[in-house]
Amino acid sequence: MGLYNRILVPTDGSVKGERAIAHAVTLAKIHGAAVHALYVVNTASYAGLPMESSWEGVDEMLRADAKDAVAVVKELGESAGVPVETAVVDGAPSKQIVKYAEREGCDLIVMGTHGRGGIDRLLLGSVAEKVVRGSNIPVLTVRVSESDDRVEAEAADLYSA
Repeated sequence: MGLYNRILVPTDGSVKGERAIAHAVTLAKIHGAAVHALYVVNTASYAGLPMESSWEGVDEMLRADAKDAVAVVKELGESAGVPVETAVVDGAPSKQIVKYAEREGCDLIVMGTHGRGGIDRLLLGSVAEKVVRGSNIPVLTVRVSESDDRVEAEAADLYSA
């Protein structure tokens, strides 16, 4: 039995985020752990939208994106021989990530950080930073730069490890 039994990897469905997924899968394989893939539909950011019939279309689109995102984690994990559980929840991402990790007894949270700085960080905040500050569970952050073209190659190298 390894140091970790359950590793949570929140995903936003971005290709750049696959670097964090690769780290989570690799750690899970080394420790004989399961991966929990979580997508948080950020309903808080849509609270100000008018409730029209078009909201149904937006909600369906968000849920489809969420299912696709966790399916990628499941596929990548299982191709490496790592069991993966998936979940989609609603709410504020940082709060839901911490809540899920605690509820499911996760030993580690592995998540990407976009490395925002300056005014972007001040205005937008950082989900990863909020998780680090709010979690009693260890958090491993993986820098995911929007300008880093090597991310896909590094992710492929990690999967083959």
